[in-house]
Amino acid sequence: MTRVLEVHNLEKNFGGVVAAHGINVNVDEGETIGIIGANGAGKTTFINMVTGYFPPSGGTIEFLGRNVVGMRPREVTKLGLCRSFQVSQVFLSETVFDNMLVAYGIAERSGWGLLTPLHTGDREERVDAHLRRYQISNYRDTAASALPQGVRKLLDIAMATVRNPKLIMLDEPTSGISVEEKFGLMDIIMQALRQEQTTVLFIEHDMEIVERYVARVLAFSQGEIICDAPTAEAMKHPKVMELIIGDKKSSGNGANNHA
Repeated sequence: MTRVLEVHNLEKNFGGVVAAHGINVNVDEGETIGIIGANGAGKTTFINMVTGYFPPSGGTIEFLGRNVVGMRPREVTKLGLCRSFQVSQVFLSETVFDNMLVAYGIAERSGWGLLTPLHTGDREERVDAHLRRYQISNYRDTAASALPQGVRKLLDIAMATVRNPKLIMLDEPTSGISVEEKFGLMDIIMQALRQEQTTVLFIEHDMEIVERYVARVLAFSQGEIICDAPTAEAMKHPKVMELIIGDKKSSGNGANNHA
């Protein structure tokens, strides 16, 4: 089994605030891992460090055996470690097809290649195949601003996977999605990522989604991992039940995470 990601003793301080402390994580090829925790637990901070958006204050991050600390997000992406965001990062005034075309163009062109035409027959075929994989072909000519929230989420994740990444990190893929739509949305996402043979880590507040789609859970609290275990075991872990699941039962909903 190929080791995709190795994180050792990861630290992040914002002034006097400790946002991450002593984080150690190993991820093997083909795993699907859920990241859970209350608001401010450090989940998104962890993803931001791994993908180059935040420089860690200490520790190491290795992707496919290569140290990525200090790399810019685009450099990390080129290696095959990609991400999506809680708020969809799409061009609202452009159609679904043109959003995907731009994503492919950015992924496939560099240097003098940026001066070459964006529209090519081969690239347009790959765009249409990608739209079919994420089941959004019916919206091909629709402006992103007019898309239902679930379709916009699918477009965002489809754009994040144009490089066929080895590892994708998703920040709350079902955020803002209705109860009736969430399982259908995740079925499409997970089926597409399996076809692409992509290892998956995603942040999620909805425990039904976690229990249904992941085999392993990383539970965060106050910038530390309090549990790293198979899903069924993690859901019964005393600290997880007290600090995460119990909090959700008392609040009655899964509020969005911003840390």
